[in-house]
Amino acid sequence: MHFVDTIEVPGLGNRGYLAGGARSAVVVDPPRDVDRVIAAAARRGVRITHVAETHVHNDYVTGGLELARITGAAYLVPAGALVAFERTPVADGDVTEIEDGLALRALATPGHTPHHTSYALEEAGRAAVVFTGGSLLIGTVGRPDLVEPGLTGRLARAQYDSAHRLAAELPDETEVLPTHGFGSFCSAGQAEGGATTTIGRERRSNEALVKDIDTFVADLLAGLDDVPAYYAHMGPVNAQGPGPVDLTPPRRAGREEIAARLAAGEWVVDLRDRRAFAEGHVAGTFNFEAEGQLATYLAWLVPWGRPVTLLAATPAQLADAQRELVRVGIDRPAAAATGSPAEWVRDGDVPRSFPRATFADLAAQGSHGVVVLDVRRDSERSAGHLRGSVHIPLHRLRERLAEIPDGTVWVHCAGGMRAAVGASILDAAGRDVVAVDDGFASAATAGLPMARITAEQAHERTGAEAEAVLLDVREQEEWEAGHAPGAVHAPLSELRSGGRLPRAAENRPVIAICRSGKRSRAAAELLTARGADAVDVLGGMEAWTRAGLPVESAASSGAGPTGTSAACQGSGAAVTGAAGPVPGPAVTDGACSSSGPEVTGAACPGSGPTVTGADPTPARAGSAGDGSAVTEPDVDGGSGDTAAEAGGSGVPDDVRAEPEVTGAESDTATGPGVTRAPGDTATEPAKTAAPSQTPTAPAETSTPGHTPAQAADGSPGAEGRAPASGAVARRTPATRAAVDTAARPA
Repeated sequence: MHFVDTIEVPGLGNRGYLAGGARSAVVVDPPRDVDRVIAAAARRGVRITHVAETHVHNDYVTGGLELARITGAAYLVPAGALVAFERTPVADGDVTEIEDGLALRALATPGHTPHHTSYALEEAGRAAVVFTGGSLLIGTVGRPDLVEPGLTGRLARAQYDSAHRLAAELPDETEVLPTHGFGSFCSAGQAEGGATTTIGRERRSNEALVKDIDTFVADLLAGLDDVPAYYAHMGPVNAQGPGPVDLTPPRRAGREEIAARLAAGEWVVDLRDRRAFAEGHVAGTFNFEAEGQLATYLAWLVPWGRPVTLLAATPAQLADAQRELVRVGIDRPAAAATGSPAEWVRDGDVPRSFPRATFADLAAQGSHGVVVLDVRRDSERSAGHLRGSVHIPLHRLRERLAEIPDGTVWVHCAGGMRAAVGASILDAAGRDVVAVDDGFASAATAGLPMARITAEQAHERTGAEAEAVLLDVREQEEWEAGHAPGAVHAPLSELRSGGRLPRAAENRPVIAICRSGKRSRAAAELLTARGADAVDVLGGMEAWTRAGLPVESAASSGAGPTGTSAACQGSGAAVTGAAGPVPGPAVTDGACSSSGPEVTGAACPGSGPTVTGADPTPARAGSAGDGSAVTEPDVDGGSGDTAAEAGGSGVPDDVRAEPEVTGAESDTATGPGVTRAPGDTATEPAKTAAPSQTPTAPAETSTPGHTPAQAADGSPGAEGRAPASGAVARRTPATRAAVDTAARPA
């Protein structure tokens, strides 16, 4: 019988694994602090014979090399990974024996990185568990954009193929154990912390397995979140080979040294609870709670290499923080102190403080002299935010302090932790600040005005007797296909070109709506900048339809061929809409007028079957006045909508064209227990991949903000590769086909 123990790394949202049998074990994707892994093996009474990496990690420093050195285990690393140390290179199809009846089979699963490899733990020849690293996660996959921008589209397609390979080759009952997906930014989505899954369950629910490839790729790329800045340093560190960690207590700093370090511009970080920090702290210090996502956010915000001094309530809190920080390459604090602010401030100084509050307190405060600062990420804000709030993501705050208006700044996030960090940064800069320590869901409950509302709320607030008007900002053909009764039409493309609101929407609160909520958000921001009272509908017409709210087409509303709102319906062939240019003189009636040849009927009911002076062929957006076709610009207009919303395939350009791949086909194998399937030897010279050949993944290169998985000097460290030990690496035709998915043209 096999066992699997999970090595949780909750601060980073990752997991490592210890797996084996009665006597021997393999460790997959171990964390930097390997003492925990060694202790887990001791509890099991097993010897660690192998350490395996699924890929060169971009979000944390691995403990694999050090663990292999300490235990004498073979270090299995994908052959395509460019590293500067000796390891046992593993290729697709390689089988490593852990002990009698228990083996580890390598499965090439490119996508998260070009060289990514999953490992199936086979008992009596049948896969019981698959360690999927950053490939197949729970409900989603690892993100494909951490290597090099030019490869992102191609790797997204490779993720799809890799997920389908795992689903096709492994039994339904195979347990899926990913490394990412529990809070790590390496994941394209997040799983519940205690979630487990199987191949069969993922086949029914995973995004990569239930969507067609074009939809999957478009959705995956559209949903990618911000990349923490420190990721740029993790790949090179892991490719070069991390050194051992030192978790001994750092040198103690007194109050004068703390003041001197602050004066020198160094970072002094207070690890205490955010409530304690607000009540009193050393001026100029930053608050990153030890119990929160300390490693992720401190490593993201601190200038890389800047000395960090830690202030903690207790020695235990300090030790826990040190352990968290070594996992992201912050190996040794410059100094540290424990206790309270009274022991840390210079003689004669007093601790600073600032108030904490709730969203209900903010609602009671009113808006006079108040600046509301939202420090959540873009993806979070797009799901809903407070009207009139300033948005600066936390990781951009220090560089954008000058953009925050004068006044007392109320800082909020989704739950309070990041708001505390942001408040400490503003406090250190001398601003008057209030930290909103509350869940964002409480904002609406408190009655604060939201910039985005639900479809049901929009329906309640608009209509014939309502003050607000529903403004549909989609393009003409989308409007004609179906719109909300009573809505008026003004495409975002025209608003961006300086077009005015339809008469029916002037001097009224506006609720913008589009297909999915992206263009409407841009429209609401544009109209707000013009001085209008504007919000938009979260989820757009898709949410409107899902809610069962009424929809009418141009024909059913009695509109002419262009489509018109219920407030501006004509009979027969009335020319209406936001922008239908019609040859002929200006047309006016008692309700509105048009300037020049354009007829604007958004608020003017027609009085007959034709419009006097207009060409009998109705014009619409997208056609010239004479009825000839006109090429329209992309409806996105840079608003952030996907290509699918614009009527395209939804597949970004970088998915369509792929660079040619070159590279060595395989590395030779060293280390015990490695056997390979019959096929080509691993000692062939490097070759250029052609459609009929099996290329390895392309070398990963570094660009600003992205992480290369190779030695710091760009070389594969050939001198560090171990010589062959008698095992001959071979590949089967099936293996060639599987690996080829990483490089085949779209």
